[in-house]
Amino acid sequence: MKKLVLAALVLVGSASMALAADAPAAAPAKAAKPAAKAMHHAHHAMAPAEHVIMTPDDMKWTDAPPVLPAGAQLAVLAGNPNGAGMYTLRLKLPDGYKIMPHMHPTPEQLTVLEGTFNVGMGKTFDDSNGKAVPTGGFGIMPAHEAHYAWTTGETVIEFHGMGPFALKYVDPKDDPSKAAAKSGD
Repeated sequence: MKKLVLAALVLVGSASMALAADAPAAAPAKAAKPAAKAMHHAHHAMAPAEHVIMTPDDMKWTDAPPVLPAGAQLAVLAGNPNGAGMYTLRLKLPDGYKIMPHMHPTPEQLTVLEGTFNVGMGKTFDDSNGKAVPTGGFGIMPAHEAHYAWTTGETVIEFHGMGPFALKYVDPKDDPSKAAAKSGD
């Protein structure tokens, strides 16, 4: 974790030096203040209040929230996906699991830990037009970009992002939480 925080601080520091180099000569102090503030916020956003060391046996798996189709399991590893700030979670998905086209308000990063997570870009689900991300693969989904996914084999994915996590389906009829709400009436 210390290496991750240090790497982020180096990146933010490098970016602030590049910004300062492009700033007019009369304003270097003003350019440095936002950079220092960004470094401070980056450090606190990533620094946990205490060490988090977790083995697979320590992870608490529950049913995923109803915004995802039934069958998924979720384990929150760090942070609070429903609150502001960084979070890390894992999703365990059965073979053939599909998530219809949707978007997120913030970027998300994913690493495939087991199985194959197939991702397609666009507003229409088309399993012939995607990319297979195998075990060990990594991806970044930009904010507000429609994408969809499906699995080949049981698949476990680790997600990192800034909360609050939200998922908005391109077609509201694809939202399983709305179907669950109607059946509960």
